[in-house]
Amino acid sequence: MRANIVHPGADELTYEIRNIVHAGEELEKLGVHVYWENIGDPVAKGQVVPGWVKDVVADLAQNDNSCYGYSPTRGVLETREYVAAARNREGGAQITADDILFFNGLGDAIQTSFLYLHPRARVLGPNPAYPSHSSAEAAHADAPHLTYRLDPENNWQPDLHDMRNKVRYNPQITGILIINPDNPTGTVYTRETLEAIVDLAREYNLFVVSDEIYSSIVFDGTMVPLSAVLNGVPGMAMKGLSKEIPWPGARCGWIEFYNTDADPHFARYVKTLVDAKMLEVCSTTLPQRALPRIFSDERYQPHLENVAAQYKEKADMFEEAFSGVEGIIVNKPAGAFYASVVFRDGVLNDTQTLPLPSDDVRAYIEEHVAGGSLDKRFVYYLMGATGITMVPLSSMNSDLHGFRLTLLEPDRKTFTTMLTTVAEHITQYLHS
Repeated sequence: MRANIVHPGADELTYEIRNIVHAGEELEKLGVHVYWENIGDPVAKGQVVPGWVKDVVADLAQNDNSCYGYSPTRGVLETREYVAAARNREGGAQITADDILFFNGLGDAIQTSFLYLHPRARVLGPNPAYPSHSSAEAAHADAPHLTYRLDPENNWQPDLHDMRNKVRYNPQITGILIINPDNPTGTVYTRETLEAIVDLAREYNLFVVSDEIYSSIVFDGTMVPLSAVLNGVPGMAMKGLSKEIPWPGARCGWIEFYNTDADPHFARYVKTLVDAKMLEVCSTTLPQRALPRIFSDERYQPHLENVAAQYKEKADMFEEAFSGVEGIIVNKPAGAFYASVVFRDGVLNDTQTLPLPSDDVRAYIEEHVAGGSLDKRFVYYLMGATGITMVPLSSMNSDLHGFRLTLLEPDRKTFTTMLTTVAEHITQYLHS
């Protein structure tokens, strides 16, 4: 080309959660029956959308004015008023409809938020990371994503000492990102942890971003929203309706902005995001119209309780399956529908293998693990031997070696078999 057309941060855009699908598809061609444990789509895993939710959507679809036209740039006013009123009833930071901005899913919200952040401003995020956040932040800055450590020896709570040091010695950090409940670990931040993070943000004049897409899926303890602890500090919470209904195909998420008047730079940044959405015109109308009807339906809360109970049962099964396996660190998740296993230091090496069903499968696996991380080596050998496809933690912007699996499998027997198979193959792999 006459000039370089490639964005300087293009190499930072990685998403192993979907990248590993190609490897699974290639193994299927070689005769391996693949069990997809890599992506968090409840619908794809067989979770049934309640009939009354479908009725709400069907009813809206019959009305030309409900969903076939543009919505206002910020989002449907009635929906934003509903969300703001619900949030204000919780106490904490108070918002109006104008403090809410709808996006086409949180992926859109995440990309837009980092795209329009000042190029030299950095947002400190968790390690392990959710790739949509870490890749977008790294691409925005054209530099590796800056992280604080989630501690597997402390139930995946943030290492606040590490966080403080990162903030103190990296003056370009202007924001702190949390994911609560967390993906990929399933941890739920304690109120004490959240208050400590907010205090740090206040001390260094930072803003706080909380990805709360899983806030309605908590089955152990209490999820404290960011709005409850900000106490005047600028912040923003990312929310959506894709996971618990479930309706990921709606691509409907929103950001709630708190305490925008506390800092003029933060207020101007928020206006920039609204201006950017204005150039796009708006976000998809139908799910916005459906949101208040679904959330206010008398069947919604029992639905959430039922979903949480199912995930709690599988979290218990996860803990039971892995608690006796040597060489790993296991924490029972408390929210979302993910769980992560960490290999202890020194137990992995580049000679360990598993029996594979054919020479073709072995050739494929060995080609793709050469020179890679040690946890990727395990994940690929496991995939070749059993078909179970998971995500290595090292691909989630982490120096930890391990893997993430989901709690989404609806069939109890199948889920038990999967857990048992993985646990047995960990032992076999570590002793190979």
